[in-house]
Amino acid sequence: MDLGECAKTHDLALRADYEIASKERDLFFELDAVDHLESFIADCDRRTELAKKRLVETQDEISAEVAEKAETVHELNEEIGKLLAKAEQLGAEGNVDEAQKVLQEVEKVRSRKRDAEEEYRNSMPASSFQQQKLRVCEVCSAYLGLHDNDRRLADHFGGKLHLGFIQIREKLEALKKTVLEKQEKRNQDRLKRREEREKEEKMKKRTKSRSRERSREHRRSSSRDRRRRRSRSSSRERRRSSRSRSRDRERRRRHRSRSRSKGGRHSHEPSSRHKSSRDRDRSSRDRSRERSRKRGSSERRQDSRDQNGRTDSRRAEVRDRDL
Repeated sequence: MDLGECAKTHDLALRADYEIASKERDLFFELDAVDHLESFIADCDRRTELAKKRLVETQDEISAEVAEKAETVHELNEEIGKLLAKAEQLGAEGNVDEAQKVLQEVEKVRSRKRDAEEEYRNSMPASSFQQQKLRVCEVCSAYLGLHDNDRRLADHFGGKLHLGFIQIREKLEALKKTVLEKQEKRNQDRLKRREEREKEEKMKKRTKSRSRERSREHRRSSSRDRRRRRSRSSSRERRRSSRSRSRDRERRRRHRSRSRSKGGRHSHEPSSRHKSSRDRDRSSRDRSRERSRKRGSSERRQDSRDQNGRTDSRRAEVRDRDL
């Protein structure tokens, strides 16, 4: 097809670099290639449908049986053209034996084609049979005649346009499979990354919840400690206040007793003097008695010591005598 010069840069070194880089990581340039090739195929299919509609409008309508027989002749013509194109390619490559085998297959298909043409001729009038029945090629949208000779068929099926569209369609199918596989792999990687992120988020939530629980427990323990300290301090304060109150009461009681004793001295001074003298006499007598008791106990201790000493001396004398 006359598309003009390509605006892209065709460099074998860049192609090699791309092939090496595509092995290391996915660059997804296949998506661009798919879009580019699909545009060619869509344009070809559009032309094929238009050509089919034009043939329906211009050619005479035939019955279904005759159309089926004509379709058989077209299929045999296509097979002959493909085999001839293959034989020419093998001959150009130097594979003469393989080319001869392909030509033998061509002869078999030609005999089948003659039988199909005979059936087609017998199924319709001679005047209608002489008219050229065209068919649209499903690969490249070119017109094919029912009565085309082998040379015309070989030129079509071995031509660059027909072979180019075959290569484009095959490449497009391969790229679609590759893109589909890469998309599935990419989706799986995304799912794995999502699962990993969810696991990490769950772990973070768990750690956060644990840290919150620890902080709460720490706050609770600290609040308990503060309450304990407060209760201890309050109990100390209560004890201190009770002690201070008891001291105050004791002081007030002593002060009252002193004030009462002073009042009694002023009112009963002679009798108190008499009582104090008697008390002094009693205390002196008690002290003298205590002294006499102490002297008696010391004398008794001394006598017991002397007696123990005499018994020890006697025992010693008896022991000496025995010896």
